[in-house]
Amino acid sequence: MVLSSQLKYVSLGVLVLQTTSLVLTMRYSRTLKEDGPRYLASSAVVSTEVLKIFTCIFLVLIENHYSFRAMNLLLKEEIVNKPVETMKLAVPAGIYTLQNNLLYVALSNLDAATYQVTYQLKILTTALFSVSMLGRTLGLNQWLSLLLLMTGVTLVQWPTESGGDSEQKILTASSQFMGLMAVLMACVSSGFAGVYFEKILKETKQSVWVRNIQLGLFSFMFGFIGMMAYDGQSVRQSGMFQGYNIITCTVVVLQAVGGLVIAVVIKYADNILKGFATSLSIIVSTLISYFILNDFNPTGVFFFGAVLVIAATFLYSYEGKPASSAIKV
Repeated sequence: MVLSSQLKYVSLGVLVLQTTSLVLTMRYSRTLKEDGPRYLASSAVVSTEVLKIFTCIFLVLIENHYSFRAMNLLLKEEIVNKPVETMKLAVPAGIYTLQNNLLYVALSNLDAATYQVTYQLKILTTALFSVSMLGRTLGLNQWLSLLLLMTGVTLVQWPTESGGDSEQKILTASSQFMGLMAVLMACVSSGFAGVYFEKILKETKQSVWVRNIQLGLFSFMFGFIGMMAYDGQSVRQSGMFQGYNIITCTVVVLQAVGGLVIAVVIKYADNILKGFATSLSIIVSTLISYFILNDFNPTGVFFFGAVLVIAATFLYSYEGKPASSAIKV
């Protein structure tokens, strides 16, 4: 009992650390001024998928007691010999690839605190897709929390007066609008892909790691096509790994292993603690964004909106299970 309680709080701390460090590191990597070219976001997405695939293969190997023969037979049976089942993963893979690219766009144009709060709208989109696609029903607490969530995010995005010349204001407003649109599109894609993936997982008894290998293969393919379509000239001129440094590699690793951390939290922690982790992550991101990154000036309206979002997260987790428990690693 004591060990279980300790694991809950350890997993809580790990989730807060992983979520906060990923957002802040990604934001820092997109604003860091260097002499050479900045790394390509599309390249980072492809690198992340490759690392995820190898991570999941290693986990499948562990599940098969380190038997390469058993693992090979399993992967051949589940991936090669079941093409129809494998092709089902093409839809969420394409959407996840789009979402991952959108998050880089968002963090290139929004401060970490605003991004963290606004991205909680994925709770709303996941809930709505769960109701429409899985036939789930939401309790009164959930509907009230979604109303609070929309209100809070609206307040966070409320325009504020700022100094400077009009041209700079227009550029800043344009950048923030682009970041906001990227976050909103990422929330919609996250909600749909998460529910779709959950539906697939519940229809089969296949290992979640095998499913993630299938997902990763399609995500790699779509990501590579997207990279060559949008950044092909840069890749041909300076290579896929141009602009990579220790910060870039850290972002890739944090994204790749993030799903594993969430899996541990779902196993050992309850919904209240996951909501608490989200809230702590928002608070920590806000403080670091203000005091260290110096890219965020909080206002009273922002703080009120953030409090509403945090309250909505707790309220939504209070009754019943979250709308989606699917994990994309």
